[in-house]
Amino acid sequence: MLRINDVFRFGKERYRILALAGQHAIWINIDSDKAWPEVVTRVQIEQWIFDETLRRTEDSHQELASLPVEHGSKAQIIRDQRYELIAPLLADEEVFYRSGRGQLVQSRSDETGKPRKSLYKHLRQYWQRGAMPNALLPDYRKSGGKGQKKSSRKKLGRPRKISPGTGVTVDSPIEKMFRLVLDRYYVNDKGYSLPYAHRRFIDMFEAANPTVRPEDYPTLDQIRYFYHREYQNADRIRLKANKISYQKDVRPLIGTATAGVLGPGSRYEIDATIADIYLLSADRQRVIGRPTLYVVVDVFSRMVTGFYIGLENPSYVTAMRALATSMSDKSELCARYGVEITPEQWPTVGVPDAILADRGELLGYQIESLENAFGVRIEITPPYRGDAKGIVERYFRTLQAEFKPFVPGVVTATKIRKQGGKDYRLDATLTLDDFTRIMLASILHRNQYAVLSKYDRDPDIPNDMALTPLNIWNWGIQYRTGRLKNVSEEALRIALLPRNKVYLSDLGVSCFGAYYTSKELLGSGWLHRNGDRRITDLQAAYDPAVADHIYLFPEKGSSEYWVCSLTDRSRQYRGKSMWELWVSQEEQRKAISAAKVAETTSKRDLESLVSKTLKDAERSRPALPKQPKAETIRGIRDNRRQERDEQRAEQTKARQPASSKPKSDVTYLHGKPDDGAFPDFLDELFGDDE
Repeated sequence: MLRINDVFRFGKERYRILALAGQHAIWINIDSDKAWPEVVTRVQIEQWIFDETLRRTEDSHQELASLPVEHGSKAQIIRDQRYELIAPLLADEEVFYRSGRGQLVQSRSDETGKPRKSLYKHLRQYWQRGAMPNALLPDYRKSGGKGQKKSSRKKLGRPRKISPGTGVTVDSPIEKMFRLVLDRYYVNDKGYSLPYAHRRFIDMFEAANPTVRPEDYPTLDQIRYFYHREYQNADRIRLKANKISYQKDVRPLIGTATAGVLGPGSRYEIDATIADIYLLSADRQRVIGRPTLYVVVDVFSRMVTGFYIGLENPSYVTAMRALATSMSDKSELCARYGVEITPEQWPTVGVPDAILADRGELLGYQIESLENAFGVRIEITPPYRGDAKGIVERYFRTLQAEFKPFVPGVVTATKIRKQGGKDYRLDATLTLDDFTRIMLASILHRNQYAVLSKYDRDPDIPNDMALTPLNIWNWGIQYRTGRLKNVSEEALRIALLPRNKVYLSDLGVSCFGAYYTSKELLGSGWLHRNGDRRITDLQAAYDPAVADHIYLFPEKGSSEYWVCSLTDRSRQYRGKSMWELWVSQEEQRKAISAAKVAETTSKRDLESLVSKTLKDAERSRPALPKQPKAETIRGIRDNRRQERDEQRAEQTKARQPASSKPKSDVTYLHGKPDDGAFPDFLDELFGDDE
């Protein structure tokens, strides 16, 4: 179907349909400066289309239809004058044909006094550019060669009136120097200014052109003009920003996190921060510093699914505690802080499909237990890209905004607010439990009542539904693909616990220097001292809050575990946490290290004494009489007896009491022994329990 203003490509030329008259069409070549309307039959056009010699193409002048023209501008006045001049000609269909066009143009020329050449030019421009008034606009938008490089033998621009010299034309060698200094000093993240780059250019230019006078050196304006001409605005922004900062803070934001998830549980984001508040100890006598705050957020609904607040630094262990909270029922946790909730108020129970975290906490072999056991996909953000998990990052500021205006001890810009002011750390009032209670209430408020006015709503979310995290979560569970998996809380807890390599020894299973055993371990025969080679490459899960038990995995790749308890040899760690165990061992190692220094000093003194005594004895030893060796050895027993009698006599004389005292009666607890010897407990110590 042919339409007026359709553009076709016929060979190397393009034609525009100007009019349709029965079985004929009138078109014009829009690529020729001497073209006039031509008449072709529709049958011929259709045949060319079937032969694939005629194809539709894009109209290169279509932007003129929507081009805004300022009212009263010179372009608008010229356009209207041109259109008014040829409007009577366009009203007559004879203008399309050669036989009638000449007479019409001559008549209009005589009437207006305008030359026929101008009328023909305006008619051709009108037809070739779309047969609309804007087709007659002058080409001011092409004037000046915007964005094109200017070339001239003489220096371009306004001549100097005040500054000395005439300057030089920027040619290819100078442009090369411009680019070198700009790339080296300015178009990067080093922070140098453009005047500094220009001064480095002068150093380079002066060395290469010693005959040029200083007043004729290329100016700062010339290098600035080159910079804006050769470097696109987007490239200037990208190159001058640090690569990490550009990705995080500068680059355009064209996506949304919600578009990449299907429903609740599709992806959780986890991150940690140091809260902006100083706390007191439980007895409110000491300032204990700032707590660590972990938050786990569901991307689809913006629900805070779990959290951790404590004094431990961000690590895998604390991250696992936050994840364990996010995947299990929170009723008991809330009750511990005096908040009663129903499961419907915080329904985030189950294992998500994916977890997005920083490289630090979840990057390593320990997280493989969660991946393999429950099929959770672990996604790691690139380094220094906190914006990759912007939802949880934003929640830190949102949650802390709830308490900052009211709570003392909040971190401010400086420790001393003004001259004579008070250190905000001294204002600490809350304990860790108090702060946890406030944060728990803030999370419950956000989950149930916070209106997400900027939430990017999917098309199928009802317009009459209030966009709160709880409403979005419940709607997603009902109408979207739910990604949460229901698992045993005990199995989940064991899977999330950190793991460590353990070793078998005669004393039990060694884990962090403590020894553990269990009835399954004793029954396996792995601890018997029969000379067989013991099993290696064993792993055990441990709870950092409890040192009394570990969970030994007897088979690699299996979820079966044995609960092992501390042996009597490691009884010093009973009732303690793993953190306390590590601290105790560190203190013991320090004490042993200090004692070994003293031991080394004493050992050196001992060795010196032995050496000196030996040398003195050798000097004091008389020469033995020449007699057979048998005679010398034969008297050893008698000599020993004689020496012993002399020692006894000396000891008896030295221990005589100064005055006699009455003897006291002896009370025997288990009866007086017949021979007066000490009781024998060998049977009790080494008897067989069986």
